[in-house]
Amino acid sequence: MTDSTPPAYARLTIDTDALVANWRLCGQRRPDAECAAVVKADGYGLGLDNVVPALSQAGCRTFFVAHIGEGEYVRRLDRTATIYVLCGLVPGRGDDYARHDLRPVLGSLEEIREWSSFCATTGWQGGGALHVDTGMSRLGLRVEQAQALVAEGDLFKPSLLMSHLACADVHHHPLNARQFQAFASANKLYPEVPASLCNSYGVFHPAEIGYDLLRPGVALYGSNPVLDKPNPMKPVVTLEAQVLQVRTVMPGEHVGYGATWTTRTPARIAVVGIGYADGYLRSGSSSEDFDSAIAYVGGHHCLIAGRISMDMTAIDVTALPEGGVKRGDWVELIGAHLPVDEVARRAGTISYEILTSLGARYERRIVGEGMS
Repeated sequence: MTDSTPPAYARLTIDTDALVANWRLCGQRRPDAECAAVVKADGYGLGLDNVVPALSQAGCRTFFVAHIGEGEYVRRLDRTATIYVLCGLVPGRGDDYARHDLRPVLGSLEEIREWSSFCATTGWQGGGALHVDTGMSRLGLRVEQAQALVAEGDLFKPSLLMSHLACADVHHHPLNARQFQAFASANKLYPEVPASLCNSYGVFHPAEIGYDLLRPGVALYGSNPVLDKPNPMKPVVTLEAQVLQVRTVMPGEHVGYGATWTTRTPARIAVVGIGYADGYLRSGSSSEDFDSAIAYVGGHHCLIAGRISMDMTAIDVTALPEGGVKRGDWVELIGAHLPVDEVARRAGTISYEILTSLGARYERRIVGEGMS
């Protein structure tokens, strides 16, 4: 175990064994397909330095990032992996992709023509993915545009054909079937090209849609990819904050900014050193009329008291035995007793935002086999 930052009032523990177990479980869902890993947004907030080496050592050979800078960083961590850049080709930057052996995910005819021209001029043969829009209306060629592209012959030969599912978390959403059908049509245009459709939710979708390459993202980091069932993924993140003070608040007194939380009986409040500057979202605040985020303190789940501020959060520990929590104790805010999906639900958001918001002020502790 190592400390990557100086001691702080909050600490973030990242379990790389759990991360690897989640990646392997995703691969087992579609054993005929290669299992890649989406590591964009600095490994979903957990740090590329922590995520990529663990997955590489476990056998992951393909990574997806959002930006070229992320791709360059992953290349320094893994000299031989295949790396796709999801946001595509930055205009005029073909040399950078070639220098770091990165593959742009191309989603427009303009991008494809620029990349094809660059490859023809330089002789670069590093590959690039063709993104087909099957119903999300974000990036990608429409299927009919892909058909026209095929008719142009040798203009572009992709190394991967891919699309992205919009509603795979809702298994019976009608858009799923339309996307499956549209991608099958696109796949027929490129029968010799490996195909990729499944994100985290797609990997666990009951339909047989595995294709050749899986692209799990948030599930790798512990979020539940089957929302109507118990979470099959292992928790990867434990977020804890240290108690700065335990104080008694008398009836009629307020806690926190805006006086949104007022005691009706004597209460004990534990103040911990974490806030929205650390990525502990302000939307998890409580008021007299709305109970939101919770913390796990001394074996009990306790409500947040009032608004979460920049550096501090108050927790109502009145129900705990006298002396059950004291200055210097550690409180769990995400972890085995508070899954990241539950934390997200109570903050009115999704696990993606919780994970990628985790700040830089934590004492980061990395645990897992091979991490020293």
